[in-house]
Amino acid sequence: MAKQILGGYKMSNLHSFFSLGALVLIALISLRFNSAVLENSNIETENKVYLTAFSLANDLIEEIKTKAFDAATIKFPTTDPSVLTSPYYLGPAANEHYPNFNDVDDFNNFSRMIDAPHAENYLVSCSVYYVSETNPDYKVMTQTFYKRADVTVTSPYMKNAVLISFIFTLK
Repeated sequence: MAKQILGGYKMSNLHSFFSLGALVLIALISLRFNSAVLENSNIETENKVYLTAFSLANDLIEEIKTKAFDAATIKFPTTDPSVLTSPYYLGPAANEHYPNFNDVDDFNNFSRMIDAPHAENYLVSCSVYYVSETNPDYKVMTQTFYKRADVTVTSPYMKNAVLISFIFTLK
């Protein structure tokens, strides 16, 4: 018996055409699924890198919190800000080297490279400066009872740097 013709095509050719179309559709869906999984994996890795950067910045802030406010206040606090380290000399003394810093401003211009299990070459750096009592975002060039530490973390795996600030006070 002869095959029926439907619209000029034999039924077996029509089935082949639909089967081929279904395979193409499945291949496209599979490609989209794979790219979505890869994109989620990239986002997960990026989140781990940023979380590690925040953790490294916070670790340094916590380390600085264990130090005296100033070299002049290691043994006794003061009520006279003029005896504190000059803003022009913030940083470690010639005989002070990390990790043996003893006061907050020793961390001024401090930086170090840190490697983590899933990403390397984190650069952790810190700047310390005096700020105004009434406006902690305003840097001043006189001694005050307020020092601000800005800890910045960068990495070749991050688009933006991470910055955490903390205000240290003697009061």
